[in-house]
Amino acid sequence: MRKISLALIPLALLASASAAQGPGFSTSERKIGIEAHPQLLQQFGGAMQGRAADYVKSVGQRIAGQSGMSARPQDYTVTLLNSNINNAFALPGGYVYISRQLLALLSNEAELAFVMGHEVGHVAARHSQSRQQRSTISGIGAAILGAVTGSNIVGQLANTGAQLYTLGFSREQERQADSLGLRYLAQAGYDPMSSASSLNSLGAQTGLEARLTGKGSGSGPSWLSTHPANNERVARIRKEAQTFTARAGARAMNRDTFLDAIDGLPYDDDATQGVIEGTRFRHPQLGLAFEAPSGFVLENTPTAVNGARGNAGRFQSTGGQPEGQTLAAYSARIWAAAGAQSAPQVQIRRINGIETAVSSVRQRSNSGEVDATLAVYRWNDNAWYQMLMIAPAGRDPGFQTLLNSVRRLTPQETAGIRGRRVSVVRVGANDTVASLAARMDYTDDKVARFTILNGIAANTRLVPGSRVKLIVRG
Repeated sequence: MRKISLALIPLALLASASAAQGPGFSTSERKIGIEAHPQLLQQFGGAMQGRAADYVKSVGQRIAGQSGMSARPQDYTVTLLNSNINNAFALPGGYVYISRQLLALLSNEAELAFVMGHEVGHVAARHSQSRQQRSTISGIGAAILGAVTGSNIVGQLANTGAQLYTLGFSREQERQADSLGLRYLAQAGYDPMSSASSLNSLGAQTGLEARLTGKGSGSGPSWLSTHPANNERVARIRKEAQTFTARAGARAMNRDTFLDAIDGLPYDDDATQGVIEGTRFRHPQLGLAFEAPSGFVLENTPTAVNGARGNAGRFQSTGGQPEGQTLAAYSARIWAAAGAQSAPQVQIRRINGIETAVSSVRQRSNSGEVDATLAVYRWNDNAWYQMLMIAPAGRDPGFQTLLNSVRRLTPQETAGIRGRRVSVVRVGANDTVASLAARMDYTDDKVARFTILNGIAANTRLVPGSRVKLIVRG
């Protein structure tokens, strides 16, 4: 979570304009990409720099060049996003993106090439234009504010966090993008079978995350949630890949080059944007800490920290600038943005030495009455922080504990905060799946996390000297 202004960042990507057919990007396609790109970066943690980013750019431009949309690689803007969401997407006009989290999940360069090729396939086939559907970049703030003004709290807040909604691609369009991605993969000299292995790994990771968070398989913002995968789809692309393999023989996977590029890549939360450990959130740069009640699942995004516990309640922690206002005026500003008919009276108190304004309102919604509570913390002269909490009326899921947990980190605590990263190691003579999984920096499902991360089975006999990925601290 970074310090941000109160303003939400809505963006409508209207792709209904008529696009030129044939090679090259039309003026309207370029305009969509140019306008959307900076706002998308803001929502997804910004563009990463360095070895991994340069590597992704080179692979992405190589694959995009196979589409025939442009003969110049530099016409494609390929970006590695500093995001902990497993996602990849593309915008009209040659803008292609992949998150660092999804990059780390892949096993080799060929799998990366297929993921990028699939997204380029959507652009090359002009699926956005043909569906004539609006896509929206939005944050949880919009959903929370909607809940206060009468939306269904369960339905509207089911998915938290900033995400790109690219809903509406038909099953046939997904098949076409898969086939185009496979074609680009083969044309660029990569192993065609990596198309199926990448989908298998992504499906396994999506299932693991759904199980760990207690959500349905399609509830999280991931590449597969916006690009649905199923057994039929994987079987179809594997069969299609076999025809390419039969014609061309073995192809490149470039696993070592890939592993060299991602070694040391941040994983899960970027420590510069705060770190979640269970129900605790700590932000070393802001000196901010809080702890959610038991049972809450937290999600850290570039603009906010979101929390949810089933249908019991949702909250968002974010920040803004006081702009010379009092705590009461600042609170009223937030309630007005939320659509409250009038600003509730604030109570000023000190929480862990921090001057805080607390106000609450009961509002009728589509799913019944909800209680919304806002706490605004006077952090310093230039930045205030707020916690907006919503739950069904009369059912406090522990928000009072959350509200009172907000505090400043000590210098010693700040110095000790380190994020996770990818570590590429060589398998030792006595190493097994179990022994290496034990080194993963998690307290649960270590074997599943390790095997999915490396695209292997739990009974795989590891070869001494081969290389695998671990997720470690620091």
